[in-house]
Amino acid sequence: MTYPHRSHSRVNSSFQGRSGIADCTGAPAGGSGVAVNGARKAGTMTASSEAPVITIRRIELDDPLYPKACALREDVLLRSVGWTMDDYRREMPGREEASEHYVAVADHPRGPQVIACACLIPPEDGQERAGKVTQVCVDNQRQGEGIGRRLLTTIEARAFGELALEQLYCHAQVEALPFYEKLGWRTSSDEFMEAGIPHRKMTLFEPSAALRPADGA
Repeated sequence: MTYPHRSHSRVNSSFQGRSGIADCTGAPAGGSGVAVNGARKAGTMTASSEAPVITIRRIELDDPLYPKACALREDVLLRSVGWTMDDYRREMPGREEASEHYVAVADHPRGPQVIACACLIPPEDGQERAGKVTQVCVDNQRQGEGIGRRLLTTIEARAFGELALEQLYCHAQVEALPFYEKLGWRTSSDEFMEAGIPHRKMTLFEPSAALRPADGA
């Protein structure tokens, strides 16, 4: 069974529309949200100065914020297609452990709140240097604030910097394509259906790789 993965329009397609849940990505309304190994030490990065109370963090599965991220994914991405996180883990065995998990955290009197999240699936050893972005979503009440954009930018910096990947890709809902295109992503497939929603594969090349001549050129 193919599991859909949405981003920000609700958010894993949630960037400006919606995307599938399992392997897709979307974009949050207003261009804010953007829907994908190894255990790595979680890090904390401060978001842009325009929203000083929001931080972008990379977390591990034992982080207290992880259950909050899962709850957001269920609410924004999974529930609309009849899935729960238990269904996701069952249908995608090992996916959570293989992914790097990123969250946007807002300060709150009741404690830190996860208002957006996304996953990056780095390639395994010997595979093409391409990472997959998936499970992107932004809280419906926080869309349009640029949170999804900052989340995606953080993942791009990690992928092309520390991981030295050559490209990133995602499955984006058709309605979210403009969001990705504004960030430099390009469509790289014909339209296909995922979770009953039309999607297209989107790709972003590492800047220097994009300027490199193709083999045989």
